[in-house]
Amino acid sequence: MDLATVDHLLTTTRSVRKRLDLTRPVEPEIIERCIEIATQAPTGSNRQGWHFMVVTDPAKRAAVAAYYRKSFEAYISAGGPRGRGATNDPRQVRAAKVRDSAIYLSEHMHEVPVLIIPCIEGRVENPAPSAQAGFYGSILPAAWSLMLALRARGVGASWTTLHLVYEQEVADILDIPGNITQAALLPVAYFTGDDFQPAQRVPARTITYWDRWGAAR
Repeated sequence: MDLATVDHLLTTTRSVRKRLDLTRPVEPEIIERCIEIATQAPTGSNRQGWHFMVVTDPAKRAAVAAYYRKSFEAYISAGGPRGRGATNDPRQVRAAKVRDSAIYLSEHMHEVPVLIIPCIEGRVENPAPSAQAGFYGSILPAAWSLMLALRARGVGASWTTLHLVYEQEVADILDIPGNITQAALLPVAYFTGDDFQPAQRVPARTITYWDRWGAAR
């Protein structure tokens, strides 16, 4: 296995917003192949209860995007996304750019050629922590694998969840059954350029503990 290639993929798969190519369609065959790859991800008790709702119809994309935008407007009015920590904290340094790109995506979501909603069979309403972890742990790894597979093919995606405020309304648009939980909304398109770099993160050594919380190696 070529570790350099693997590490580059893992460290440069960004949430793509401004660099999504809104004019170029994504071939269905690419979406289908990437979903096949995604279903190799871990799944609790090998249930494989995942589903992927692919939305390409312009009217339905517009309807879903409208609910996303409505939720985003409430979110941005409440102050998010914003940084945290000191002025030299990488989260604070990037906060303005993240906010700007998030606003851009909300304004153009309806133009993105493909929307993918990863879903999982079942519902968890006020579950025990272990049940909730196992439930979402059976779909989120597959959704991330999907983003990695797309990235490897020159196709970008962005992890979003704000549409879930209107999960039922979106379910009605797409005829998603009541026993299915939506986990995210991925706007998917070819990306422009190919110069993604590893992002600035909080140093791993400052958030890694050995044998006791807060203990460094």
